[in-house]
Amino acid sequence: MRAMSAALAALASAGPVLAAEPVLPACDGRPVIMVVSGPVHDPPRLRAYGQALAESGLYPLLGAYYLNAPRPIDLFEGPPAGTDSLLMVRFPCLAHARAFWNSRAYQEAVKPLRLNPDAGTFTVRVYAEADLPPYMSGRVTPPAYTPPVPAVALPDQLPAD
Repeated sequence: MRAMSAALAALASAGPVLAAEPVLPACDGRPVIMVVSGPVHDPPRLRAYGQALAESGLYPLLGAYYLNAPRPIDLFEGPPAGTDSLLMVRFPCLAHARAFWNSRAYQEAVKPLRLNPDAGTFTVRVYAEADLPPYMSGRVTPPAYTPPVPAVALPDQLPAD
């Protein structure tokens, strides 16, 4: 918590540290799933990172949301997960996933809260969302972005507490 407060205070005292981001390209309508996986080393610091990420407003701005809770509820096969965590985040398109990852708000104010030393050792991959198989037609309605997520500008800085 102290690390997050310090990062936000540094942003406020330094003035416009995070310059305006370019406008994102319009989405192509093909959702992607960002998968973040790996062992957690420092749960309190990772919670502070998660809080700062939520307070950044980047996910709502970019149309992203979590698909799962990061800890398993059952184990069907293999060794117990130990401290491993797996989190999936759905974005409306690869352009918005890239805009999140490469944004100054994330790279300069949020991501550092889980580094040096690492609060976890994570692998971050992005996958195309699979099409609904024909046998599921009429049984489920795949989530859709309605209306399509428009091109937006990223915020100049993180919102105040």
